[in-house]
Amino acid sequence: MISTIILTAAVLSLTILLALPLGRYMHRVYSGDRFWATHLMGPVEQGLYRITGVSASEEMGWKRYAIALLIFNLIGGVFLYALLSTQGALPLDPLHFGGVPSASAFNTAVSFTTNTNWQDYSGGSTMSYLSQMLGLTVQNFLSAATGITIVLPIIRAIVRHKTKDLGNFWVDMTRTVLYVLLPLSALFALILMEQGVVQTLTGEVRADLVAPFVSDDKTILHQIMHVGPVASQEAIMMLGNNGGGFFNMNDAHPFENPTALTNFLESLAMILIPSALVFMFGHMAKARRTAWAIMISMLVLFIPLTLVSQHYQLAGNPVLTQLGISQANTASLAGGGNMEGVEDRNGAGATALFATLATATSTGAANGAYDSLMPLSGGVNLFLMHLGEVVFGGVGSGLATFLAFMIFAVFLGGLMVGRTPEFLGKKIESFEIKMTSLSILVMPLLVLIGTALAVTTVAGRAGVFNPGAHGFSEVLYAVTSPANNNGSAFGGLSSNTRFYNLLTGMCMLLGRYWTYLPLLALAGALVEKKKIPAGSGTLTTYTPIFIGLTVGVILLVGALNFFPALALGPIAEQLAPLATLTH
Repeated sequence: MISTIILTAAVLSLTILLALPLGRYMHRVYSGDRFWATHLMGPVEQGLYRITGVSASEEMGWKRYAIALLIFNLIGGVFLYALLSTQGALPLDPLHFGGVPSASAFNTAVSFTTNTNWQDYSGGSTMSYLSQMLGLTVQNFLSAATGITIVLPIIRAIVRHKTKDLGNFWVDMTRTVLYVLLPLSALFALILMEQGVVQTLTGEVRADLVAPFVSDDKTILHQIMHVGPVASQEAIMMLGNNGGGFFNMNDAHPFENPTALTNFLESLAMILIPSALVFMFGHMAKARRTAWAIMISMLVLFIPLTLVSQHYQLAGNPVLTQLGISQANTASLAGGGNMEGVEDRNGAGATALFATLATATSTGAANGAYDSLMPLSGGVNLFLMHLGEVVFGGVGSGLATFLAFMIFAVFLGGLMVGRTPEFLGKKIESFEIKMTSLSILVMPLLVLIGTALAVTTVAGRAGVFNPGAHGFSEVLYAVTSPANNNGSAFGGLSSNTRFYNLLTGMCMLLGRYWTYLPLLALAGALVEKKKIPAGSGTLTTYTPIFIGLTVGVILLVGALNFFPALALGPIAEQLAPLATLTH
């Protein structure tokens, strides 16, 4: 356990050290400062504005900003659907895949447009290279950039006053892709390629086996392996919290995640930009202590849940222990614990850490089989998503939702002391609370209603292959993940059916945009308010008391909404073997 604690501390510490300068850099990018990055890429940016007819100096109100966002995402989704449906007649298809079936194409187009990257297929045996690069990888950039464009208007709304201007959606998108996502992804892709992640347009390669074997009276001397442009997709997949794997095994595949170093760097990459955005917020809003309060709150939520997941993974299966089978943990990260569905080169503890990072953010990547995690370890994955993925959260969208929770905490704090609530100089009134509540409650409604539909209909139950609590956990996970724009999954559920394609597709759409619109409306209301100087009655947003209040609100909302469902699934499954052993 000590080695996994050290690994967790190293990932978090290095992430914060890198996020601090990245946050300052992003602040300069979105403030329109002239510095070395704009000297290099400024001509490209201005050229794009001239080609598209965008006026960089023209700003938008929240409604116009929202319409631009929705139209842009709609066009991207329709284009991706058409590309997937017709890929069989297009070039760069060395393995000769046909067009993707309509239900799966719809689900995939929605998935990658909404930054969910839920996959009901095996990428390596379904998607042509053109679909992977022009379709999925491009949307990995654009959907991540869209997430960041959600939090920027909220931050501007806090800073500005008595105006309707919240920035320009097209400028925000351009700067996010050009100055943030492209440079980071290019650098990360080069590092991954140096470590052995595949990057080629070759369809297949043949490998001579070190140990040939006999199968059906035939000696097998060679293995044919599928390769492709993996590193370029892997880089933005992790940095942009996308998570859609090139191969069905995702980051458990050695062509996506070949070494201990790549596993460490991919773990770090998942939370780098979400962490940097917190510090960017501190610079833009001139509230650095509040930014640190947000980061501390996230760590207070993340670290205990991660340790719980790691503990149960390293403890192993109690039934095997009762049978006298050793699951002892060694000093190595790769030894001991519950090794079902775990790569030896990663180990149970590192797999649990990767899983919590992937579900605390909206990445949804996996370096092991989440369906094989110990029940409470899988339950931690679920609960991190049930909190609204605000513990680091998705790129941009996580911080936006966290700020909504902070506003709600300010409102509750004001009720407790009998004062009008204020958040960083902006008075919080009924409209703001309505929009905040709506943005927070959309996801629980989708998850609970969607799960109820799945377990009460014949089509939903037909996909469940495992009985009892575990089967219920798989259904709950299958709805929770797309509703949170996460994309990870428990195996064992047949989700590539018309029922689950439509259900998860609707959850992805509504979970993304029904959450965004109230947040933009909230920004539109705040930006028109005047700034109120802090006084003796102002609730300070960076004290330990306020941190505790914010964390308490997040935990309370998550527990009230989902504890009964978790009790029927992972909690019941974890307790069941113990009940058996006592009889």
